[in-house]
Amino acid sequence: MPQVTIVYGLALIALGLIGYFATGGISITALIPAFFGIPVLIAGWIARRESLLKHAMHAAAMIALLGFLGTVSGLWALVTGGAPDAATLSRATMAVLSAIFVALCVRSFIQVRREREAGN
Repeated sequence: MPQVTIVYGLALIALGLIGYFATGGISITALIPAFFGIPVLIAGWIARRESLLKHAMHAAAMIALLGFLGTVSGLWALVTGGAPDAATLSRATMAVLSAIFVALCVRSFIQVRREREAGN
């Protein structure tokens, strides 16, 4: 799961940079996905160490959940037929990426718990 976390963090950083430069660097808010991606990337890097895996993955999942909650409005705007400007597309993409990552984290947490309980 640390590798998935690192890829997710890099994807958010890329999304932020693409959004920023595609809009001509007009607004720093286009970098918001990158601001979420950096701590996720760091958490993924930390999670490579077995002793810190649990805490780092929970931190990454929490950041992703906050990212989803903050960007779900962009997804909603696309679904309801709003005009897809760059900000809406960026928010919708971040919402989808974050939802997938959170789902993968929850599935992983459940799997680890079941394996631990089966081993007792």
